Amino acid sequence: QVQLVESGGGSVQTGNSLRLSCAVSGRTFTIAAMGWFRQAPGKEREFVAALTWRGDNTYYNDSVKGRFTISGDNGRNAAYLEMNNLSPEDTALYYCAASTLNYPHGNCYQVPRTYGYWGRGTQVTVSS
Repeated sequence: QVQLVESGGGSVQTGNSLRLSCAVSGRTFTIAAMGWFRQAPGKEREFVAALTWRGDNTYYNDSVKGRFTISGDNGRNAAYLEMNNLSPEDTALYYCAASTLNYPHGNCYQVPRTYGYWGRGTQVTVSS
């Protein structure tokens, strides 16, 4: 089992930054990739970014490329999402997720069903 706990959300104004953290515990050695997803009210859960532990490959939703950066510590005990130049469109509940599946193609990590473990989310609200 793997446990995930997000933190770092909050309310900011347009153009500001936030750094989300995801504390990872349990059988961390089984994790192949970490992902961040978000869900706004009335919308489906949306892929934000993913990081594979093997090869340090990163993947981003086009809407956050150049603004968001995903990273993790070498001990696989945490993952982070640095978010810059935030806009109201980024307002959502942000979830951290962990996958134990190894895929050769990054697009597989953009799908929620790839992830077997989820945190409870941290709210990000951006006002104009």
